[in-house]
Amino acid sequence: MSDVPSIQLNNGRPIPQLGFGVFLVPPEDTVTAVAEALRAGYRHIDTAEMYGNEKEVGRAIAESGLHRDDVYITSKLNNGHHLPDDARRAFDETLAALGVEAIDLFLIHWPLPTRYGGDFISTWKTLEEFYRDGRARSIGVSNFHAHHLNRLFAETDVMPAVNQIEVHPYLVQDELRAFCAEHQIAVEAWSPLGRGAVLNDPTIQAIASRLEKTTAQVVLRWHIERGDIVFPKSMRPARMAENFDIFDFSLTSDDIAAISALDRGERVGPDPETFDRV
Repeated sequence: MSDVPSIQLNNGRPIPQLGFGVFLVPPEDTVTAVAEALRAGYRHIDTAEMYGNEKEVGRAIAESGLHRDDVYITSKLNNGHHLPDDARRAFDETLAALGVEAIDLFLIHWPLPTRYGGDFISTWKTLEEFYRDGRARSIGVSNFHAHHLNRLFAETDVMPAVNQIEVHPYLVQDELRAFCAEHQIAVEAWSPLGRGAVLNDPTIQAIASRLEKTTAQVVLRWHIERGDIVFPKSMRPARMAENFDIFDFSLTSDDIAAISALDRGERVGPDPETFDRV
């Protein structure tokens, strides 16, 4: 089994570049799904308070027999808990649900510019508390645009280690990715397969056929070679194994350029500028 490469974050900590996501995995199915993913070789699990399955993620990891430090765990602050005291309580509940004393990465899930008077600065400063006391080994954001990040740079002390954003061949996000790279913020790509929308694209199909790989493997490899962190989701063990099996081939520079040229600026998820669900 090939080793998953790691990226070094701006605080010096490594993060596995390929992980397993549990968005929309029902709690009653999460223990089995995460257990299968760990058996397949995944060592990075991405969850969130909003997903309602942190407890089950923690249980699967505890029952796996793996050492805690061998599994990288990410979770995210729920949108209804941005006020500092609410964020503190929510973070305590996340640690308790996961059954851990410290989490590897904790993110603000959405900037919510139309909520809380547009204030996500006090929320970020609260995450800085978790980072300084060691209960969050790294902290970051999700769905933040450049102007949101510029506010953090101007008004807070700790640079986000990660920005988790929607990225796939129909939404390549090169401008935002370049901004993050300039500021040494790693990019995590959620919905890396565009919720399946890109898998029937003729350009990707042709590359997959030439390489004798699936279209999903080609797209995930495109992400890896561009330097993004990805965590595909599947409930099927065979598909989990397939998504993990992307380290025995490479794309040419022409392949990467052809896939990137499919960009349509087309989202499959909400726009961070307007999303305000709590």
